[in-house]
Amino acid sequence: MSLNEVWQAASASPYTPPVSKDSQFFVGFSLLLAAFILTGLFGLNRSFLSIASFGVPASLAFGFGAVFMICAVGVYPSTLYPVVLKPITFQTIMADTEPIFTAVSSNAHHLYTLLQCIGFAPRATVQITPDGIRFSAEEMRVIQGLAFLDKALFTSYTFNPPAAPNQGTKTDANDDDDDDDSTSDPSTYYPCFVVSLSALLETLKIFATNDSSTNPNTGRASSVQPTHPSGPGAFSAPSLLLDRSCTIRYTSEGSPLSITLSETGVKTTCELTTYETEGSEVDIPLQRDAIIMKIIMRSAWLHNAVSELAATSPSVLKISASATREPFFALSGTGGSFSESSVEFSVESGGANGQGGDARGSIDEGSRAKKAKLAPTVTETFLVSPPSSMGSRLKQNYKFALIQKAARAMAVANKVSIRGDRQGVLSLQFMIEFDANGAGGVRPLKGGPPPVVTFVDFRFVPLLDDEEGDELE
Repeated sequence: MSLNEVWQAASASPYTPPVSKDSQFFVGFSLLLAAFILTGLFGLNRSFLSIASFGVPASLAFGFGAVFMICAVGVYPSTLYPVVLKPITFQTIMADTEPIFTAVSSNAHHLYTLLQCIGFAPRATVQITPDGIRFSAEEMRVIQGLAFLDKALFTSYTFNPPAAPNQGTKTDANDDDDDDDSTSDPSTYYPCFVVSLSALLETLKIFATNDSSTNPNTGRASSVQPTHPSGPGAFSAPSLLLDRSCTIRYTSEGSPLSITLSETGVKTTCELTTYETEGSEVDIPLQRDAIIMKIIMRSAWLHNAVSELAATSPSVLKISASATREPFFALSGTGGSFSESSVEFSVESGGANGQGGDARGSIDEGSRAKKAKLAPTVTETFLVSPPSSMGSRLKQNYKFALIQKAARAMAVANKVSIRGDRQGVLSLQFMIEFDANGAGGVRPLKGGPPPVVTFVDFRFVPLLDDEEGDELE
């Protein structure tokens, strides 16, 4: 017979004391009174015979009387709120000890760098998945930043999916080009809640600021990424980071998000209050089957162009792209207090190579012109196919202040994928590489472990014609 069966069988035959509850006070008071009288008689005649006659009975009367008085006065079973005892099962113990999510990272600077890219909003929606943590921040439904902390960034990653309250939701954990939504299990429930993003960044900043020396892209002014990492030094050795860790824990539904930072025996624990999602938080839709522009280039070039345009304080950013005629790809800033400025990404002419009139060079130029698919030199992928209603050139306008909110991601990323669909939604997907030794945005040393590749995606809603007019006024 199991312990649970014994427990249930015992409830059918409750224990009945020999002295009822109503009589325990009278019995206890009588025994205490008798013990007081016998103790007085023993004090008047202290002899060996009086010990057996008065001393031993007084001790017994006092002991039993005290027990009955405690039972009569100190214990009252409630009839209004009965106590219901539930058997403790193995599932209950596991639910109390096993948190939903626990992850340990040896480098908090990686997490801080990714979350800082979307730090334009005070709050962020967090969704925990088996492949990583998804952070989403948005502002006025016109800009959205998505940062995905891949499980490869953590040395330990444990996820115990809770029981779904209803039919679970499907998640889009990683917004890259190879997404396959058909492989998602609709019955899987992933916890989703809202936290203060500014408080989370301040928490990670406690130890992450000390890692700034390991990331050459953090404070760069020209956005030109180094092609080779700097040599190891006394203050950049990986051994200095061995005693440092960051533990993220989410115990149960509705519990705070716990961040524990540990460095050389010093632990700092911060618990961030979690809030329920409003239910209307939907990603800005990007029609993947209606992409009319896809440009892949180094993120440094885009950051330099936006920085140049920002000097004129524009209010509108105009994007122009064409696959048949120049300028093939151009960014223009308008609506500011200064004149209009533009940055054009053109094709470098390498026809004659210093030998004007070279036949082979002229043949190459002629064949390239016939293809009518020229691409700017700085781009790796250049695909522009606007619909017939737009003509041969794609033009779209966006609020410049919103584009500037992605400047942090432009500064630390290695590459950027610029995509646009038919409805005008702009997607800037940044690829950020973290060296396994702790540095970010640099190439790993030869023979070392491969870098960890992560993505940060920004989506922007275009300006309408009337909104553009308001900006220019």
